[in-house]
Amino acid sequence: MAPYESDDSTAGADLRAGRRKASRYVVPVAVVGVAAATIGIVPALADSGDPDLPEISAQQLIEKIAASDVQQLSGTVKISTDLGLPDLGGLEKSLGSGFGGAGAGARSGSEGSAADPSAKMTELVTGSHTLRVATDGPDRQRVSLLEDAAEYSLIHNGKDVWGYDSKSNEVYHSTADDRHTAGKDEELPATPRDFAEEALKSVDDTTSVTVDGTVHVAGRDAYKLLIKPKQSGTTVGAISIAVDAKTGMPLKFTLTPAGGGAAVVDAGFTKVSFARPDASTFDFTPPKGAKVTEDEDAPGKDLPGKDLPGKLPGKGDLGKGLDGLQVIGKGWNTVATFDTGGKGIPSGSEVGGDLGGFLDSLGDHVSGKFGSGTVFSTRLVNALVTDDGKVYVGTVDKDTLVRTADAG
Repeated sequence: MAPYESDDSTAGADLRAGRRKASRYVVPVAVVGVAAATIGIVPALADSGDPDLPEISAQQLIEKIAASDVQQLSGTVKISTDLGLPDLGGLEKSLGSGFGGAGAGARSGSEGSAADPSAKMTELVTGSHTLRVATDGPDRQRVSLLEDAAEYSLIHNGKDVWGYDSKSNEVYHSTADDRHTAGKDEELPATPRDFAEEALKSVDDTTSVTVDGTVHVAGRDAYKLLIKPKQSGTTVGAISIAVDAKTGMPLKFTLTPAGGGAAVVDAGFTKVSFARPDASTFDFTPPKGAKVTEDEDAPGKDLPGKDLPGKLPGKGDLGKGLDGLQVIGKGWNTVATFDTGGKGIPSGSEVGGDLGGFLDSLGDHVSGKFGSGTVFSTRLVNALVTDDGKVYVGTVDKDTLVRTADAG
C-alpha cells in the first residue's frame, strides 16, 4: 500500500512540541559495550492481510503515539538481533563483566550473581529470544526471558527490584528510591514502544517520515510509520513502526541497515492484552535454598531500564553523562567523541585468548590526518578508537568516522 502522506519537515517540530521523555545512554569505550547497550528487543509476527483503516498523516500518527498513555498490558515479545557479530560461543558472559560494569559482585564485594541484570544484558546481543512482559503503572513491571528449560525474570514492584535466574537458583535484590519509582520514565525497556520513542527523537529536517500502509500485529489493526534518513553515511537504512490504531501504542519496531540484508533490530508483540495484569504477577519471594545477593550500593542504582538494553543511539542522547564528550555533525551523521586519556584499545594479540580473537574479528586498522587507530564495526554502531585514546562513535559508516576524526 502506498504512503498516505509525507511530513518530512513538520514531523520533527510537532514531535518536539509533544511528550519527550528523558533518556540515558552511555557510550562505553569498547565497541562491544556499545553494541550491548544499543541492542533492541525484537521480531513480531504480523498476521496476513492489511486492515482497512481511515487515512492518517504522518504528523497525526506521531501525535497519536505521543498521546498514547497505556498503563496496563501483558504479552509476549519475540526477540531477534543481528548486528553481524561473530558467534560469541559463551564469551558474552565474560564480556558483560569486562565491559560496561560488572555485576553485583564488583559493587558489593561478593563474587557476583547470575541474577544481576547487568550479567544478563549481553545475552541479548545476538540471536533470537522470547520475553513475557507485564506492566501495571509506573511502579510494577515484569520481564521474563525464556530460555531452554530455564527462565530469567526481572521484577519491579514498588520499592523492590528482584532478578531471579532459575537455572542457577540465584536471586538479585535492589531497592529503588522515590526518585526512580515516582515517574513513568523508569519503565522496563521491553516493548517496541521504548525503541519507537528513541527513534522518534531523531526525527528532524534530515528525516523522511511517511505512513506506509497498514498491517495486523498480534491480532490488532495497526498503521505503519516509516522513518528514513535523508543523509548518506549513516548505517541506518529505515525504521518501521507498527502503531496500534486504537491505543496509539507501538506494537512492532524494525530497524533495517543501510547496507541491506536482515533487520538489525526487529521487536514486536506476538501476543498482547491491554487488560490489567493480576497483582500476583509482580509478587516475588526468593525460592527456598536460593542464593540471594543484595545490592549494597546506592538505592535505585540498578532500577530496571538502566542496565537492560533498549536504547537506540540517537543524536543528542549519545554519551550523556560522559565527561568531556562532544557531539559532532548533524542529524543521522552525528558522531559522539571523547578522550579516554589512555592509549587506545589493545590489539587482539596483546589481549590474547578468546577475547583477543573477538577484538581482531571486529577491528579494522585505519589512518588519516588524526593519526592512526582501529575501527570496531557492527551492522549498526561503529566506533573509531585512535592510538592516542580518542573515541569516535555513532550509527555512521567507517568513512564518515574517519572524515569526522580528520576534521576534528
